[in-house]
Amino acid sequence: MIIRPARETELPALRALESAAGAPFHDVGMAGVAEDEPPALATLAAGLRAGRLLVAYAEDGPGDGLAGFLMWEPVDGATHIEQVSVAPAYAHRRIGQALIDRAAHDGGDRPLTLTTFRDVPWNAPYYARLGFRPLTGAELTPGLRAIRAHEAELGLDRWPRLCMRREAAGGSDGIMPP
Repeated sequence: MIIRPARETELPALRALESAAGAPFHDVGMAGVAEDEPPALATLAAGLRAGRLLVAYAEDGPGDGLAGFLMWEPVDGATHIEQVSVAPAYAHRRIGQALIDRAAHDGGDRPLTLTTFRDVPWNAPYYARLGFRPLTGAELTPGLRAIRAHEAELGLDRWPRLCMRREAAGGSDGIMPP
């Protein structure tokens, strides 16, 4: 697998990948999430310009091998995972984990945070297996509270959501820089 910073020419493909990755939400009664618009090209381009948009390519598999992407941003001293998506054809190959580990490396020696759906198997339970823990309301930073408020405005609170955190590795994580 190859993980590297995204290129501008890949942005339309990332939108298509996000739409495909969202389809399984239909199976758990979350059609509103499944049918949500993928990130706008301008949003992806902003992540690209900031150096916080990663892509993963598998060396084997269908199509061009584009397997997933991750976009992150600094929030209150943490590397906040804004979006991580894996193409369904590449599910269960630890691509999401590899992208998260690379974001941890690229973000520096900081904790990782994210917001996610509590009861969706490939959301909070998956992140817990990767070392993330749920945050209590008292642990939410101002930036995380703002993110959660925005998600509520978008209607995502129709399903239980939570913030999660994984502490920094504190030293070399074995991932080589790009």
